[in-house]
Amino acid sequence: MAISADLGATLEKVVNDLVENGRYNSKSEVLREGVRLVQEREARLRELDAALRAGEEDIAAGRVKPAEEVFERLIAKYEAMAKARA
Repeated sequence: MAISADLGATLEKVVNDLVENGRYNSKSEVLREGVRLVQEREARLRELDAALRAGEEDIAAGRVKPAEEVFERLIAKYEAMAKARA
C-alpha cells in the first residue's frame, strides 16, 4: 500500500540530500529507516515506562532503602575498586 506524505521543504531536502549523496538508494529507504528508528524509540519508551511503574510499585509496597545507605554502599564499592586497580 503506497503512502503519500507531505514532509515540508526542510525534511524533503534532507531526504533528497541523503539519496543524492548515496547514503540511501531511494526516498523510500530513507522513510523506512525513519519509521524503524521511531519504532525503536517507542520500544525504549515502553521499557522505561515499565521500569518506572515497577519502581513506583516498589515504593508503594515499602521496598525501599534510605538514600544514605545506598550511597555509602556505592562509595565503599568504588573506593575498593579504585584501590584494587592501584
